[in-house]
Amino acid sequence: MGTSAANKENFKGSRIEPWKQKELYFLVTYAFVFYVIIIRRSLQLSHDYGKQLFGLRPGWLIPRQLNDVTDAQWRNLRGNIPVLTVVFGIFTLLANLMRPFFNLKVGGMSIIWLLFSLTYLSYLHGACIIFVLSIATVNFLLVKIFAQKKYFPLVIWSYNSFFLVCNRIYEGYSFSIFGQQWAFLDNFRGTFRWHICFNFVVLRMISFGFDYHWRNQDSHFDMEESRLQNDKFSYTTYLCYLLYAPLYIAGPILSFKAFASQLEVPQNTHSVKNVALYGFRWLFSLLLMELMTHLFYYNSFANSGLWKHMSPMDIFIIGYGVLNFMWLKFLLIWRFFRFWSLINGIEAPENMPKCINNCHSLEDFWKNWHASFNKWLVRYVYIPLGGSQKKLLNVWVVFTFVAIWHDLEWKLLSWAWLTCLFFIPELALKSAANAFQAESSFGEFIFREISAVAGAITITSLMVANLVGFVIGPKGINWLLDSFLSKEGLPVLGAMFITFYVGTKLMFHIEEARKRSC
Repeated sequence: MGTSAANKENFKGSRIEPWKQKELYFLVTYAFVFYVIIIRRSLQLSHDYGKQLFGLRPGWLIPRQLNDVTDAQWRNLRGNIPVLTVVFGIFTLLANLMRPFFNLKVGGMSIIWLLFSLTYLSYLHGACIIFVLSIATVNFLLVKIFAQKKYFPLVIWSYNSFFLVCNRIYEGYSFSIFGQQWAFLDNFRGTFRWHICFNFVVLRMISFGFDYHWRNQDSHFDMEESRLQNDKFSYTTYLCYLLYAPLYIAGPILSFKAFASQLEVPQNTHSVKNVALYGFRWLFSLLLMELMTHLFYYNSFANSGLWKHMSPMDIFIIGYGVLNFMWLKFLLIWRFFRFWSLINGIEAPENMPKCINNCHSLEDFWKNWHASFNKWLVRYVYIPLGGSQKKLLNVWVVFTFVAIWHDLEWKLLSWAWLTCLFFIPELALKSAANAFQAESSFGEFIFREISAVAGAITITSLMVANLVGFVIGPKGINWLLDSFLSKEGLPVLGAMFITFYVGTKLMFHIEEARKRSC
């Protein structure tokens, strides 16, 4: 989407055309009015329904204002930030003192970080660390035994998929199933459910397996990157990668090769100053989240079910607010752990490189939401399945895996399959837009209009898919359709589509401004 390839080359140093400048003034004015309406109505809803909502706690930022902490993930991180900061601070200090003092390379740093991580996991999971280490060890043996076999992908995917599903079905297992003599260990299961974190461990086990497999198969994946020597694929480095404390709970995820290479030579992309600024930006985002949850109770509305009795306009506002809350929540979670990893010399991919309100295609959205997971999926699922040559087929496999990886729930599978369905009109509209693309001003105008319509459809589809997947569930689809296709809902639906159309055009201007400044 966007302008033609020929036009892209001429962005540098070019001035904005008069008609685009006038369009930009209108778009900015529309966006300003839109957010004034949204913010005023959100404040009114929070004020009117505050006493009927549950999960609100006394706030600290604004006097006599309640704080929405109904989201479990956000509540847990928020409450544990002081403890995590102290723990990672101690680990960081010790690791950075020991590396130069003992002149440690991959093997030495693997042992150091493995000891730190095992201490951390012992607190988190207690005796359940036995499950983590047992499954990981068998995976390591399978990789070493079958890495050079043609059926290796079947072995590694079957093993990891089996435990991904079983861990959830049996809720992390009970020690008593192995005999009553082990039942006492169920009293020492730690403070955090191990099978929740293990989803990320599964991704790392698959990454290690395929990186080792491709290393021994002379695959094009290895030819395109610097090669790791076989001694880097040791058991201690493998466990260190799986359990690396700063990224263990929530990622971001990075490949085994990227991790092992940075154990030996710490990242030098980001200076100490840049890492410090990254930390201050995180603190600013935290303050923004606190302000948001003190003023707008979007998540509490979604959990309470009150939105079912509201007008289509209010439903749209709450749905839009929930998506923005989710974006900011995950940004804070992922950047917190990425920040601590950066301090220790390991750079993981940034998960939220773009704002949720600056994505107008499904492809762009998923590249900029859980970006590290997207890169993992492309490397280990999408390309091995045939890549863009089988795109419409591959997205079904990829998103089904993503849904199962998150949890075994029908609403997540509904979200995944709805997303796949919405890829079809986007691809069709992209083809139509490209057919109208031309070097003339009229051709560019037609191209932008079709692209903006495609963006509006995509954003609407994303809202529906995420509301079904994370708020109303598949049973709420009919209710949602009835609400917005009613006499009262149709004007709201039309206004919503126009707003997303305007928003998409604003994104075009942002992209063009960025290219002109390059």
